[in-house]
Amino acid sequence: MLIGLGAVLGHLYLYRRLVRQLVHGRLPRLLAIVVLVLMTGVLGNRRTVVDLLPEGTERPLTMVMYTWMGVALCFVIARVLVDVGRGLAALFRRLRPAPQPVAPLQEPAAPPPSHVDEDRRRFLGQAVAGTAFVAGGGLAAYGSWRAFSPPLITEVAVRIPKLPKALDGLSIVQLTDIHVGHFIQRRYMDALVQQANSLRPDLFAITGDLVDGDVASLGGHVSALAALKSRYGSYFVTGNHDYYSGDVEWSAFLESLGISVLRNRHVPIGDKGASFDLVGVDDWSGGRRRNKKGYDLDLALAGRDSDRAAVLLAHQPANFKVAAERGVDLQISGHTHGGQLVPMTMLIGLAWEHSAGLYAHGDSNIYVSRGCGFWGPPMRVGSPPELVKLVLTA
Repeated sequence: MLIGLGAVLGHLYLYRRLVRQLVHGRLPRLLAIVVLVLMTGVLGNRRTVVDLLPEGTERPLTMVMYTWMGVALCFVIARVLVDVGRGLAALFRRLRPAPQPVAPLQEPAAPPPSHVDEDRRRFLGQAVAGTAFVAGGGLAAYGSWRAFSPPLITEVAVRIPKLPKALDGLSIVQLTDIHVGHFIQRRYMDALVQQANSLRPDLFAITGDLVDGDVASLGGHVSALAALKSRYGSYFVTGNHDYYSGDVEWSAFLESLGISVLRNRHVPIGDKGASFDLVGVDDWSGGRRRNKKGYDLDLALAGRDSDRAAVLLAHQPANFKVAAERGVDLQISGHTHGGQLVPMTMLIGLAWEHSAGLYAHGDSNIYVSRGCGFWGPPMRVGSPPELVKLVLTA
């Protein structure tokens, strides 16, 4: 609904403020209108369109659709910034005190009618639109480069008072929101696994939204995760997109790769002399949307000794304060992408109290990662991908 409304408004704005300035002639403008109308319809009804496509055509159309979504957004942002800049300049000129006129010796003659001013306005309009076009294209190119570049490394120390001193310095590398699918495939996954292994963690936490597609289509790409190497192994919890893609099938496939799937349960990490509880819950909303069992913190914590340290893997940064009050020392989440693209990067905080980074509630903490991949447009602007290494200290 929101994407459809945004597509209508965005394409209308692009036509009025960009296409009409740069595209001349009846036929070129008509072609531009047809393209904008088609993309508006596709973006507003993308799921229906994809379901109606012949087999084998889904991937190229989906890639074109999401790429155009990102490019169009960058053009809109560039044009809006130019318009705002021009508006502020005009306001400044109006507010600036006007110089006092000097009385002329005689009344000047009225200038003859001329088309110079009209030509000048047309030229300036085209120049401004051309500037916005170039800036928007540059922004889209940067966003695409940033999305496919290796994630930035974020290393954070988190104090957990109940952590046994023998485990002081234990490290967890979080991989989240990779969204293996039409854009992110085996080559990206191999590079991500190599980068993650280079951090030499004690444990890997894969906190959901791993895939956008079924096992038959994407299993070969995801199998790169079998190469993750750490002292205590790799653990996975479901995200909402994993539910859409087949939570049961993907859980079984990941288990076959040697990755432990925590579905509302906890396991000890360490040995008999020193250990803590790693708790995993299913996605906060994915189960409800599919009429399946989902998030169940009570079940995940059942039978746990509250005197032991607990680290919770939960895809969405929801219910953190409740988890903290139930004795969870650290929650590791993702889901938000940090907004992924401007202007959503500036609005994500309105939707989520904990949107990106480290937050505290009493003695408990939550870290929300911006994610390793992306969803939708193959771009990141204002929210680069990250690979998070959390170092637990006693």
